[in-house]
Amino acid sequence: MKSRFPLKDIALQAGLSLATVDRVMHERDGVRAVTRARVAAAISELERQYMQSGLAGQRLVIDVVMDTPQRFSTAVRHAFEAELPGMRPASFLARFHAAETMSEQELLSILRAIRRRGSHGVVLKAASTPAIAESAAQLMAARIPVVTLVTDLPENARIGYVGMDNRVAGATAAYLLGRMAGERPGKVLVTLSSRLFAGEDEREHGFRDLLAQRFPHLSVLGISEGFGVDRATERLVHDALECEPSIRAVYSAGGGNRAILKAFAEARRDCCVFAAHDLDQDNIGLLAAGKITFVIHHDLRHDARSACQLMLAYHRMLPPDFQVAPSRVAIATPFEPTL
Repeated sequence: MKSRFPLKDIALQAGLSLATVDRVMHERDGVRAVTRARVAAAISELERQYMQSGLAGQRLVIDVVMDTPQRFSTAVRHAFEAELPGMRPASFLARFHAAETMSEQELLSILRAIRRRGSHGVVLKAASTPAIAESAAQLMAARIPVVTLVTDLPENARIGYVGMDNRVAGATAAYLLGRMAGERPGKVLVTLSSRLFAGEDEREHGFRDLLAQRFPHLSVLGISEGFGVDRATERLVHDALECEPSIRAVYSAGGGNRAILKAFAEARRDCCVFAAHDLDQDNIGLLAAGKITFVIHHDLRHDARSACQLMLAYHRMLPPDFQVAPSRVAIATPFEPTL
């Protein structure tokens, strides 16, 4: 295996020891195939990011850790890769760690490994559990700043949060859905990937409060723990439709929208309004096809830029009191699905 990059850069990007990378690069025996693949992937990431940025100025290596379906992690990755080349005064490289279903222990293992090998910062989308909050606080104590992405942790576990105001997003969804649903009484199915994600829980609270105030003829049935994965989400929606004949609209705060639509179709039930979150490729297609009514979204590139700026401020490359603004809540319709 050949590369123009120093071994220490490859080791840093791959999260492996210098000795391990040396064995891989010189094709020595006793190296697992998964380790060779990890080194190859690190070299590919270095090639792409170096070509984009030119790496002028001091280099900061950050870790982006996401417990989320692939459709969202892909959108976040694209946002960071679009923003990193333009960041100044430092140059950023990013290591991405993402999985659709990541156990708490797996995520804690990733965070411990980052703390051991070092990092200039961690961008974290994870469940708000005591163990994860404690692990993030340990990173902070080790002088590795943590920025939470779209879902938050306690203040002592991070230097800042980037994303939209989730309560406002939920209230916005309720306002639009309630106006569109008409005067007939019924239930709105609110789907979360998991209540362990603080951001989704805040969306649901904002939605419930506004719906109760403005549209009391519409009540809420909430389901969760499908983790945005199609099979689990479809099963939960199927069970809810069997139990509740009055469900007539959906607020999907946690994803898995193809599975939700499939459950409605198989039950031969109509959905008069379908409100969703995030302009990933799945939702863009569903929106353009008229399968969902509108999408609440925000600018992930703004989030990526804000996260990097918070890291720069922590490392004294921007004023220490530098503040970032929350992402603005935006609405996409079938007429402008790619905004």
